[in-house]
Amino acid sequence: MATTEVLASAGSGEAEEAGPRDRPPSGHAAERFWGWAVPILVAAIGGFFRFWRLDQPHQLVFDETYYVKQGASYLQAGYELATDGDATPGPDERFTNGTTNVFLNSPDFVVHPPVGKWMIAAGEWLFGADSSWGWRFSVALCGTLSLLMIGRIARRLFGSTLLGGTAALLLAVDGEHFVLSRTGLLDLFVMFWALAGFAFLLLDRDRVTARVRARAGSPAVADGGPPDGGDDPPAQVAAAHVTPRTGIRWWRTAGWISLALSAGVKWSGAFFLLAFAVMSVLWDVGRRRATGHRRWLSVGLFRDGLPAWLYLGPLAVATYIATWSGWIFTRGGYFRDWGENNPARGWAAALPTWLFPDWARSLWHYHAQMYDFNIHLHDPHPYQSNPWSWSVLGRPTAFYYESYKTGQHGCAVQECSRAINDLGNPVIWWGGTIGIAVLLFAWLLRRDWRAGAVLAGLVGGYLPWFLYQARTIYTFYAVAFVPWIVLSLTYALGLLLGPRDGPPHRRMYGAAAAGAVVVLAVLAFAFFYPILSGEIIPRSSWDQRMWMPSWI
Repeated sequence: MATTEVLASAGSGEAEEAGPRDRPPSGHAAERFWGWAVPILVAAIGGFFRFWRLDQPHQLVFDETYYVKQGASYLQAGYELATDGDATPGPDERFTNGTTNVFLNSPDFVVHPPVGKWMIAAGEWLFGADSSWGWRFSVALCGTLSLLMIGRIARRLFGSTLLGGTAALLLAVDGEHFVLSRTGLLDLFVMFWALAGFAFLLLDRDRVTARVRARAGSPAVADGGPPDGGDDPPAQVAAAHVTPRTGIRWWRTAGWISLALSAGVKWSGAFFLLAFAVMSVLWDVGRRRATGHRRWLSVGLFRDGLPAWLYLGPLAVATYIATWSGWIFTRGGYFRDWGENNPARGWAAALPTWLFPDWARSLWHYHAQMYDFNIHLHDPHPYQSNPWSWSVLGRPTAFYYESYKTGQHGCAVQECSRAINDLGNPVIWWGGTIGIAVLLFAWLLRRDWRAGAVLAGLVGGYLPWFLYQARTIYTFYAVAFVPWIVLSLTYALGLLLGPRDGPPHRRMYGAAAAGAVVVLAVLAFAFFYPILSGEIIPRSSWDQRMWMPSWI
């Protein structure tokens, strides 16, 4: 089979039996209820643990020292202000006013776009910039919402309420997701907007499939998701020359905006946009092929794909530029006046001022400097890691560590430890790594579009980091693609569970094996919880949780 046919059929919904499908017929009232109730319940429980003692420790942890201050400066000036050394808030001092004012009357050079810092600023606006609740509120909220999102995504992707709840539970008990949901850094926001974009594109796929079916004369897909037996109509239901119009695709528009916001948190989010853009076009091509269209490749690429790129590409760029509004509409930001003080040269000089104004040239120059910094960041750090080690948890990042002697902070033994380690759940990450191999098999050999969809998230979130192995990077960057690690494991567990109409003994053994993996993941989370949440424990208990020398 030609490469294009493999890709198209992998996006068309053929060979649905290759993956997990375990649910009553679409539209069943009870199924709809539980399809929402289970993820909401898991999100509520997972959210409780994320918000519990969120303000502890009441001090800046790891890179919070940058982003928390930058978020607070947005509320004060609309752009990043330089700070006075490493001043940090404590129980008896304030962060932005009162006895401690860490900001100078000058701008700061920053190397990440504004979206994540505005999100941190939102929590600081609600609770105060001197409140550790305030600067961690937004990440905890987004971490909690992502549990609901992945539960609904998995339910729609796999057609199974059971697997939807499983995916939500696995994400809830992943240590990396848990820690980043309680720390005022940017990377969880990258994940949040990328996951939202993925969800919107999945909704777009279902809605467009339903519309194409209806116009081709076959039954539409109900709200619950694609029915068992495939999500595209048989080739014979549509004439080979028919090209049903799909209309305005609002869900895909929402997906593009979300992915642009992911790039507006960190530029690494742009790789998600590219990966999911290709994925969405392949879905269009596959749909045309599955409906029996004679020119499925050209129509899918040029009637569906090209207009999407021509319209949604500029929309994504405009969304990204709009996130810089605080910098654009003020005059004190770093490099803000560069365009006025430096005449346009080269191709920029040929453009009229209204098309490329001074602020746009300043923003372009700023981005050139940001790019140069990010590409050439090679400063050694004791917790830097290589992306090859991320999936096996080779070098987690220690966000926080303090030791106490007897009587200090309630320590009842000779020595105690208090740590926050960015440690993923070993059951989930090691099992998800095996799941990636399963996905590759299912996508390439069985043409399962769902396997391809999950792989697209890994391509967008994980694969690009292998291009920057010489750069100073950290394991916690991997939180951006942890939902797709969870979906990889969930997919494999669905195969282990077996088809809904399989033999009873096959289902029983499959359920026991899949259930055992989930139980082990929950137990692993409980075991590592003290070093994820900053609890004070005996040093010997801390030692027991350092399974590898590289974790110390």
